[in-house]
Amino acid sequence: MLSAVLHCSQLVTLAGPSRPRVRDELKNLAIIPNGAMTIRDWLIEAVGTTPDIRSRITPQHEIIDARSRVVLPGFVDAHTHAVFAGTRVEEFELRAGGATYQQIAEQGGGIRSTVRKTRAASEDELFQAAQRYRHWFLRTGTTTLEAKSGYGLSSKDELKLLTVIRRLGYVPTFLGAHEIPDEFRGNTDGYVRLLIDEMLPAVARARLAEYCDVFCEPSVFDIPSAREILTAARALGLKLRVHADQLSRSGAAELAADLGAVTADHLEHIDEHGIDALARARVQPILLPASVCTLGSNRYAPARKMIDAGLAVVLATDFNPGSSPTPSMPLVLSLSSTHMRMTPAEALTAATINAAYSLDRGAQIGSLEPGKCADFVVHDCSDYREIAYFAGIESPHSVFVRGKLACSRSAQPCN
Repeated sequence: MLSAVLHCSQLVTLAGPSRPRVRDELKNLAIIPNGAMTIRDWLIEAVGTTPDIRSRITPQHEIIDARSRVVLPGFVDAHTHAVFAGTRVEEFELRAGGATYQQIAEQGGGIRSTVRKTRAASEDELFQAAQRYRHWFLRTGTTTLEAKSGYGLSSKDELKLLTVIRRLGYVPTFLGAHEIPDEFRGNTDGYVRLLIDEMLPAVARARLAEYCDVFCEPSVFDIPSAREILTAARALGLKLRVHADQLSRSGAAELAADLGAVTADHLEHIDEHGIDALARARVQPILLPASVCTLGSNRYAPARKMIDAGLAVVLATDFNPGSSPTPSMPLVLSLSSTHMRMTPAEALTAATINAAYSLDRGAQIGSLEPGKCADFVVHDCSDYREIAYFAGIESPHSVFVRGKLACSRSAQPCN
């Protein structure tokens, strides 16, 4: 298959060093005005200006005319909980009435509410529900996403969730340490033992996950418990991610650094000591402003301090049924600029190439360079800054995955 993309007002390539971008590098998008590229099979073959690329075109090339629109790499959403049953609309209403996330959880709601619904659903029911959300991701320009388990909290149900995640083609993370299930309330040590002795070995044997994550908070899995779980996961060959310092300053960022985690996620309560620890260990922070917004908080992660410290910041949606029911990376870009003072260029880098490296896929996706997968999006605008500027708009006109049209507003529905 041969194709050529022509007449891009801006071909935002994000070409650069073969590693995550830091400090001023976050602002360098390597834009080609009047850009174009050729694609052979499912890989990018060449990039350049439209006049340069036109000389490479043969009668066998299918022409994709961007018509003076912006073309970007597909967004890489590096933190989601994209497979679950049911919704939590009743809790959304309770929070609107003044109830806090913690209060709802203490009354049996929150994550445990979704666990009960997810356990009752079959694998095929979960797959069908997740397919609906997959269409939403495509419509908003996301072509790669990580997905965590964590709504099963038993060996059988966690394996069920990870099987669905594999069927969907997502990057799989085991999050059995997401909450204490109903049957282990008051017996956290017992559940930790189940995780280490039964669940983690089963996941490793089935090769259903690349990463292990832990929700590290004093009220759920404290530092000693999280360390024990993550150490066991690492011994089984899983790479590490950590829900860190979301609801309190617990020292989880330092734990992520000490254990050599790939990412530390959330970080709304991190301080200078935590930032320094992440920088020394080169742990990538994944910031999730949509969850802060949805929970009605104003405590956003200190993105500017992290960038100034040389951290390779990542942005993600945290899509889940409770604290962040949005799949929209454009919305996340808007929030990052308005509430975390990231420039549109920094945000775009954090949502593409840096996110790709946080999933160990920076050599394959996240930028538009020869030899990489042809995952790209034609956005209905002439300047990339419009994507964050026009908040709440679905800017993608057409979305391509591995060189093939996956979603188009004008031609066909997402599939």
